[in-house]
Amino acid sequence: MADGSTLEELIGTRTAVSTVVVERGPVGFFADCVFDESPESRLPSAAAGAGLDGIVAPPTFPIAFEGWGRFPELQNEAEQGPGMMAALAPLMAKGGLILHGEQSFHYHRPVVVGDVLRGEGTIVDAYAKESKGKTMTFVVTETVWTDAESGNPVVTSRFNIIHRI
Repeated sequence: MADGSTLEELIGTRTAVSTVVVERGPVGFFADCVFDESPESRLPSAAAGAGLDGIVAPPTFPIAFEGWGRFPELQNEAEQGPGMMAALAPLMAKGGLILHGEQSFHYHRPVVVGDVLRGEGTIVDAYAKESKGKTMTFVVTETVWTDAESGNPVVTSRFNIIHRI
């Protein structure tokens, strides 16, 4: 890598620490965007009838946590690590493409409107592969989202970023 570090040295790098609030408007809008017609994602009565603690977010909603519900006054800047861009900058300096690879979500309980969640992201794997004469570098991050009050896990998101040159 351009800064002299190796891919293995990226493992364990903190990418982000965020606190987010799950709000009804964004959950409903996201449900519309992904064609989720579930009434449990829109109506409190339907969610309660399904035994949920509130309107439930669609299964892929954690991808939007950082864009909706991350309010500046809830963040602790002292907790921030070097961030994902610090890891990607040496790769991006070489040119090529940055691609969204695989993403997965492991739920410990449903995400519902009103949740205040704390996410801690870490690079959990980094490796390179050769394919058709091109180098593809994979950087895998994992963000564990916990209930901000209890600390209990809610959802774990894994995200694979691919750099191809």
